[in-house]
Amino acid sequence: MKDSLVTIFGGGGFLGRQVAQALMARGARVRIAQRDLASAVKVKSLGALGQSQFVAADIRKPATVERAIAGSDVVVNLVGILAGDFDAFHHQGAANVAQAAAAANVRALVHVSAIGADADSPSAYGRSKAAGEAAVKEAFPGATIIRPSIIFGPQDQFLNRFADLIASMPVIPVISGATKFQPVYVGDVADAIVHAAERPDLHGGTVYEVAGPQILSMKEINGWIAKQIGRDKPIVDVPGGFASMLAMLPGGPITRDQLAMLGRDNVAAAGAPGLDALGVSATPMAAVADKWLVRYRRHGRFAGRVRA
Repeated sequence: MKDSLVTIFGGGGFLGRQVAQALMARGARVRIAQRDLASAVKVKSLGALGQSQFVAADIRKPATVERAIAGSDVVVNLVGILAGDFDAFHHQGAANVAQAAAAANVRALVHVSAIGADADSPSAYGRSKAAGEAAVKEAFPGATIIRPSIIFGPQDQFLNRFADLIASMPVIPVISGATKFQPVYVGDVADAIVHAAERPDLHGGTVYEVAGPQILSMKEINGWIAKQIGRDKPIVDVPGGFASMLAMLPGGPITRDQLAMLGRDNVAAAGAPGLDALGVSATPMAAVADKWLVRYRRHGRFAGRVRA
C-alpha cells in the first residue's frame, strides 16, 4: 500500500479513524471524504506530515463522489446510518461510490455492509444494506464486501452505551434478551479492510462476514458488562409489547426499525469466510474492553481490575 492514495468515504468516524491509521502505518496516503469535515480532523494526527488530506463529499451527490475519487488507487466506503433515509445512503449512495470507482478505474473497492443484510429483512436497515451490496456488485464486480457484526471499541456506541445505562440504573433493562450477537473489535475490522484493499487479486468479488470469537445473547452481554464494571444488578427483560411502545416514542431509546433488527440474531453465517480468511485473528472483548470500561466503575481505575 506504500504511496497508494486511498479515499475513505466516512473516514472520520469510529471505524474510519482506525482504517485510516492502519493504512497510514503501511505507508499509504489517505483522503478522507466526509460530509462534515470538522468530524474528521482527528485523522491528521494519526499519520505523518502530508499523509492525509480531506475533501467534502456526500455519497448521495454523484458529482462530489467523483471529485473525491479522482486520482485514487483504492476506494473504501464505510458510510452507514442507524436512523433516517437508509436507501439514500446504503443503496443509492453505495451505487454512486461503486459507479464512480469503476469509472475512475481504481485498483480496489472495499464496501462495508453489515451482517443481516438481506432483501427479505424485517428491517429497512437490513433491506437497504442488501440493495447496496447488489448495486456495488453490479457496478464493480471485483469489489470486496465486508459484513461486520456489531463493532466494539473505545469510542463505540455499543459497550459504552450499555455500560453507561448499567451504571446509572437500579436494574438492567434488556430488550430482546435472547437475540445473539458476535461482537467484533474495531481494530480487527480495520485490519480486515486494509488486507482486502491490499490484495484485490485474492479478495476481490468475495463477501466476508467478520465477527468476534464469542457468540453472546443480549442478556449475556449486559451481564458481562455489569461484571466488568463492578455493578451487580438484577437484569430485567423488557416485555415485547412495552418495547414496541418505547419504539413509537419520538426520541425514544430504540426505533421501530432497530426493534425489528433485534428480531434476528446478528452472527456470521456458518461456513462464510471471515476474519481468518483475511489473515486477522479475532480479539475477545475481555482482552481489550477493560481499558475503556474502567471509567464506569464506582471508583474508576482505582477500583482495581475485575476478573473475567
